[in-house]
Amino acid sequence: MAHTYPNVLIHCVFSTKERRSVIPEALTLGLFKYLQGIGSNIHVPVISAGGTANHVHLLIALPDSITLSKVVQTFKANSSRWIGEHGIDFAWQHGYAAFSVSASNRDAVLEYIEHQADHHRKRSFEDEFVALLKKSGVSYDSEFVFG
Repeated sequence: MAHTYPNVLIHCVFSTKERRSVIPEALTLGLFKYLQGIGSNIHVPVISAGGTANHVHLLIALPDSITLSKVVQTFKANSSRWIGEHGIDFAWQHGYAAFSVSASNRDAVLEYIEHQADHHRKRSFEDEFVALLKKSGVSYDSEFVFG
């Protein structure tokens, strides 16, 4: 659409099925590059991709031409297939979290995503996820937050 200039930054987080640590460290950099390629193919810039053996964080610029749920579905489906092609019995957990990011907070989120390994020496994914929900004011039922 002419004269449309969105700057919608979204921090997406999704985990492996049952939050199992099944993404080998040797594949993580390739996975993050693959996710960037998926974003490029669907015209969704991936500003940053990071994570650990059991989850992924993405900072994306969401265009006005596609819904967030379709974007996440595309990332998860294609990356799941790619990981499976490396001989790993793999699936992502159902669902995801997504948080809006102001342009003024962009660099802090980039820093956070790029240093996931450091964060998880001190805090589990489950604790991190709940903290992100609380910080963002997202209501959740602790009994069902992880499926």
